[in-house]
Amino acid sequence: MPAVGIATGGSKKAYPGNLTLYVTVTCIVAAMGGLIFGYDIGISGGVTSMDSFLKKFFPSVFRKKHANETTNQYCQYDSETLTLFTSSLYLAALLSSLVASTVTRTFGRKWSMLLGGVLFCAGAIINGAAKAVWMLILGRILLGFGIGFANQSVPLYLSEMAPYKYRGALNIGFQLSITVGILIANVLNYFFAKIKGGWGWRLSLGGAVVPALIITVGSLVLPDTPNSMIERGRHDEARHQLKRIRGIDDIDEEFNDLVVASDASKRVENPWTNLLKKKYRPHLTMAILIPFFQQLTGINVIMFYAPVLFDTIGFGSEAALMSAVITGVVNVVATIVSIYGVDKWGRRFLFLEGGVQMLICQAVVAAAIGAKFGVDGDPGTLPKWYAIVVVLFICIYVAGFAWSWGPLGWLVPSEIFPLEIRSAAQSVNVSVNMLFTFIIAQVFLTMLCHLKFGLFIFFAFFVLVMSIFVFFFLPETKGIPIEEMNQVWKTHWYWKKFVHDKHLPNEKGVQMGKNGGYV
Repeated sequence: MPAVGIATGGSKKAYPGNLTLYVTVTCIVAAMGGLIFGYDIGISGGVTSMDSFLKKFFPSVFRKKHANETTNQYCQYDSETLTLFTSSLYLAALLSSLVASTVTRTFGRKWSMLLGGVLFCAGAIINGAAKAVWMLILGRILLGFGIGFANQSVPLYLSEMAPYKYRGALNIGFQLSITVGILIANVLNYFFAKIKGGWGWRLSLGGAVVPALIITVGSLVLPDTPNSMIERGRHDEARHQLKRIRGIDDIDEEFNDLVVASDASKRVENPWTNLLKKKYRPHLTMAILIPFFQQLTGINVIMFYAPVLFDTIGFGSEAALMSAVITGVVNVVATIVSIYGVDKWGRRFLFLEGGVQMLICQAVVAAAIGAKFGVDGDPGTLPKWYAIVVVLFICIYVAGFAWSWGPLGWLVPSEIFPLEIRSAAQSVNVSVNMLFTFIIAQVFLTMLCHLKFGLFIFFAFFVLVMSIFVFFFLPETKGIPIEEMNQVWKTHWYWKKFVHDKHLPNEKGVQMGKNGGYV
């Protein structure tokens, strides 16, 4: 038995190929699908801190925010209707990601991305023109449908197009786009909030049309992945495409492995039922727990409600928006660090280092807010140094997330699934992510009102639990070809109980079982 918590792939496959300009440009264009998700995350918190927006759609929140009779900063934004505006998107994304599995598998990854862009564009137009709360909610639901399709298809597309040696860096381009989208949204909110007449929120919400058009047009010009072409019986096109994206003619070994995986996939009548088989236990576990833990890092508390949070802890409305811009810059820079290091240092190292960093920062922020705000939420006059300390440690926390659980929460699930369950398992991954994003978004302001500074301790506890989980149960997937990924489970101290030699291809060829998979 290897040392607990350490596992290597053990794969002897080393497909030839280069990081070509063609595949780099293709992956950059595809990764821009993350812009719509990031833009929405960033824009929501900023808009909900604008007085003109609150006064028009959520007057009770506006009155509570400016009422003189309460000094409790923890509870001034507590409104179920306001949180429903933010969180309705993620419930819609959850539902659409389940449908996206069938679309992605049947028609290909790029068409799922196209549908996501069109739906997001429609939602942005409705939100920008909103006259009543029901229009806001309808727009958010359409935005959610778009995000569900994009988040289901883009990570798969990137993992399938990228050479295995560079898969981590290229896949994290998706998370980089999310962080860039958040930053752009925060900057726009800062300036749009200054527009006289109080209609800047319309530009913030309607501006989502721009990233929607980028993914819509981008998906039209993108080629499909060789895996998807083979899955739909287009073998000659797939061979030509594989030669083009690898930049060499010697692609027979990789192509043949893709065909074998596709044959196994076609023998699976119902990939959803197949997911429950014992040999897919580690895959299903990761598809559920990684997105579950990603949301319970507490990052969405910062990113959804960064302006609201900073305003709540006494920074003032304009200072709150600027603080959100600062955390957005940190988010982008730290994600670039992850792109550089993920294929050098490995997934496990980044997961564990980021976990320790976030845990320390959450403890410090909880202590800082608790010391000044106590349990009654009245901080009195806040000194400048206090605000700097809080922002500094929140930025360090954001950096820890941005080079660990942020990108790896999308990368690792998208690269570990065999083709026969890939679309269904990715839908489970996205659905769990959106479910807990919805729950956290819906209950955060209420939790802040009741748990007060203890909210950061709540999330710190889960950061500790998830770091322990990674140490013991997540194998290293760096440098393993995507169709050879089953090897990592076979050599892991725990998961080898579920994945055996009979589930893996051998040197002499692969015999297919009647129910699909390797025998």
